[in-house]
Amino acid sequence: MSDLLKRKLQQANTLMELSALVSSSLDTREIRRRAIEAATRLADAETGSLLLIDRETGELFFEVALGDQGSALKEIRLSKGQGIAGWVAEKGEPLILHDVASDPRFFVDADKKSTFRTKNMICVPLRTKDRIIGVLQAINKREGVFDDEDMDGLSALASQVAIAIENASLYQELKETFYETSQALAETIEKRDPYTGGHTQRVMRYSLAIGRAMELGENDMERLKLAAILHDIGKIGVRDDILLKNGRLDPDELKKMNEHTAFGAEILEHIKQLRDIIPGVRGHHEKYDGTGYPDRLSGEDIDIIARIIAVADTYDAMTTDRPYRKGLSRGIAVEELKKHSGSQFDGAVVEYFIGVLPEFGGENES
Repeated sequence: MSDLLKRKLQQANTLMELSALVSSSLDTREIRRRAIEAATRLADAETGSLLLIDRETGELFFEVALGDQGSALKEIRLSKGQGIAGWVAEKGEPLILHDVASDPRFFVDADKKSTFRTKNMICVPLRTKDRIIGVLQAINKREGVFDDEDMDGLSALASQVAIAIENASLYQELKETFYETSQALAETIEKRDPYTGGHTQRVMRYSLAIGRAMELGENDMERLKLAAILHDIGKIGVRDDILLKNGRLDPDELKKMNEHTAFGAEILEHIKQLRDIIPGVRGHHEKYDGTGYPDRLSGEDIDIIARIIAVADTYDAMTTDRPYRKGLSRGIAVEELKKHSGSQFDGAVVEYFIGVLPEFGGENES
């Protein structure tokens, strides 16, 4: 087998492996990072860059750059047609440059800003069905020079990267639409009670701050966000004369109000994509000592999402003005959380919440 054939076979195997790796995520940032790593490895280069086109301005921007000076490159934007990358994006043609510094198209400010010396480069367009969305670069060949085999491999990789980015972008748009729809639904329910305006947003922000402090994983953070948005969705099943009562509820009314957690779980049960958040919605009024509702769960049998929302929800309820009482100050509300830590609330969650409260400035500070 000739050396050329061996190289082609090795490159094909590497390309298949790297393409599968790039396409295995729906996180756009992760795809971009993997794309640069793949380009660098495939072309045996020192570093690489992925520049995407801003749909609104038409500018190219460094979304990801690897190598020692990568962080500096992230800040650079190129206007349409500017630099080698801009030329490739505009013309839709790949380039191999063996002496980048001598090319009049070279955007020398990139090297000045990063103190990195670009000697040679392959630059290929990222093309979807109907448009070019960016360019992929491999910079500074480690041994020898870039050749047509490198360009063919990088062009093939670029095709897979473009598809992966397009799919991830579509997924992200759908996810954002889903969140926005959930938020709109929560706010529609919230409008039934004019005294709880902004409650959902505040509970979500408090909950996510706690989740970040606790270093929850990505999946739990997504569950937390949706559960916090929809934690009171069951109130759609509570009568107005109870929900809007201008005073404290009597025992029978309180019992009816408390059914909103079970109502919420029943509603979400019909939506397959939301079943993961049911424990957080159903359990956000459970108490750590087992005296809460609706299932009298205790301790860590209560879903962590529910334990977090319980603290955020109670704090916001305490610090919000109601028709029959003025909201508590931040200091008094925090003391109440501490007082019931370990009985009503998970003590660790309370501590994390107290730790992140400074992030919210004077919000809800009466």
